[in-house]
Amino acid sequence: MSDPIRVLIVDDHPMVAEGIQSILESYDDIDVVATLGNGQDAVDLAPGLAPDVILMDLNMPKLGGLSATEMLLERAPDTRILILSMHDSPEYIASALSHGAMGYILKDVPTDEIKQAIDTVMLGQRYLCTGARGSLEPKGDDGREALTTREQTILLQLAQGRSNREVAEVLEISVRTVETHRKNIKRKLGISSTAGLTRYALEHGVLQGTGVGL
Repeated sequence: MSDPIRVLIVDDHPMVAEGIQSILESYDDIDVVATLGNGQDAVDLAPGLAPDVILMDLNMPKLGGLSATEMLLERAPDTRILILSMHDSPEYIASALSHGAMGYILKDVPTDEIKQAIDTVMLGQRYLCTGARGSLEPKGDDGREALTTREQTILLQLAQGRSNREVAEVLEISVRTVETHRKNIKRKLGISSTAGLTRYALEHGVLQGTGVGL
């Protein structure tokens, strides 16, 4: 028999955290290792708890879910983080995924869907609950997924010939975060090369007004 899935719940509402814990503990193949009330505790304690999956709220004191997700993945890239939120706006969902979360589920989903989400990300696949999937990013005029504001900024930097490390320094973010954004940009645009990104930026006016000659 395989080891149970180790789950860490991070939510600043005790009743929510306890409710989810109660649900998950009814499954034989899940072990809830802890419930924490803010992102900073998650960053500090997760290494010792060694969770396979973290259920992460977005808006919390001390450190929010997005920042905590980014910091946790810096230290343990294989950790699977599922954002658990009441917000279903495309901006929230897109931002969560761009920060490295593997899934997004709304707090009002049926209890069995939380288990389904955990099983899905354990297989290395992304999971979006029905409500989140329906409101995910709008498509651009050409039918592609629209880039977030942050992705557009990074595309501009890359198109100017900067390396991932240089972009990270300019924007004061980690190299890993730049790499994640770069991967998402390529996926959304269907472009596999840096030259292709530069060409796209040039053709779509991303470089206009920057004084960059390509």
